Amino acid sequence: MTARRAIAAMAVALLVAAAVFGLRRLRRAEAAANLPVAPARRGEFAVIVRARGEIGARRSVQIAAPRNVQELKIVWLAEQASPLKSGDVVVRFDPSGATRQLTEDQATLRQTQAALDQALAQARIVAEQDKLDLAAARYQVERARLEASKQAIVSVLQGEASKIDFDTAEQKLRVEEAAVELHRKSDEAKIASATRQRDKARADLDLTTERLQLMVVKAPIDGIVSFGMNRSQGWMNARPFRAGDQVWPGAVVGEIPDRATLQMEGKLDEVDRGRIEVGQEARVHVDAFPEQVFHAKVAAVSPLTEMIFEWPYLRQFLVYGPIEHPDPRLRSRMNGSMDIVIRRIADAISIPAKAVFTLNGKPVVYVATDKGYRRVEVEVLGRNPDEVAVSGIGAGASVALVEPESAKESGRP
Repeated sequence: MTARRAIAAMAVALLVAAAVFGLRRLRRAEAAANLPVAPARRGEFAVIVRARGEIGARRSVQIAAPRNVQELKIVWLAEQASPLKSGDVVVRFDPSGATRQLTEDQATLRQTQAALDQALAQARIVAEQDKLDLAAARYQVERARLEASKQAIVSVLQGEASKIDFDTAEQKLRVEEAAVELHRKSDEAKIASATRQRDKARADLDLTTERLQLMVVKAPIDGIVSFGMNRSQGWMNARPFRAGDQVWPGAVVGEIPDRATLQMEGKLDEVDRGRIEVGQEARVHVDAFPEQVFHAKVAAVSPLTEMIFEWPYLRQFLVYGPIEHPDPRLRSRMNGSMDIVIRRIADAISIPAKAVFTLNGKPVVYVATDKGYRRVEVEVLGRNPDEVAVSGIGAGASVALVEPESAKESGRP
């Protein structure tokens, strides 16, 4: 009885072991059959360096508030990121202060012009009176000279009296001439002073008129307006400028990038800096339009590292790639990346980067066959972030994206 129980127990144990073994083999076969695969493709392979960055503009026109104007207040501005044509109104400032100043300057100009006209009229009156007085003095001199010329035919006493009258008339003439010159100089000074005051009032009026015109700021070029941050309440409370904000004279309210000068400004690590040269082809990808590729060429690379004001703070090289045909939908500060082509491999076999594994320090791939996966050692000819160019397998081969041994260990369904 005891022997029969032992035999039965052993039979049950063998059946359980066989079932477990069969189940494991079944799961391994299913895991091998369900591994993700990708085909190997033949074609030109471009070795790239990828630089993340954002869209910028080589030329950007600033929208600034008028200078030397106090109490600037925004009463209207265009919508943020709205397309504008050259001459369209971007910002309107409150013109009430400039209008009051214009009225005062006009009154001052009228007053100074009246003072100048009065000075000119007074000078003409004085000049005419001086002409009469000078003519009278000259007449007296000529008359005294005539009387003095009779000295030979009149008495000595009368002759001496005539000579004295002649000298006195000459003295009066010189005095009158000096008085005329004094009046002329005085009138010239008064007229010059009144003219300066009139010119100053006219200049102030012209300046106020110009300031009043600057209360309306227009777009100097076609483009997309981008308003800056108003930090008058501190950096923590910064927000874009809007209607009702007080603006300090000369403040940069916004900018309009020149769409024809849009470029990708990418960040490079130091290990990639030596592989980049001016003139290399680049493919620009913008996160907002993942389906579209923009073509560019490297125009410049910063010779020294620059501080990147992002957290964490880094120092990186910057590479600039002007976009050849900018799309109207592109906006400044859009995020994206630039794939810079540093080398091309003709007629190469390319596979996804995650299909290459390392075994004993050598790259290998797992090629799908009818009996499972065959490990093949390959040579990496070029490597990109997403794909690699290899030799050792043929075009059309299906390679596993997950290492089969790892799939077995993890019990992948």
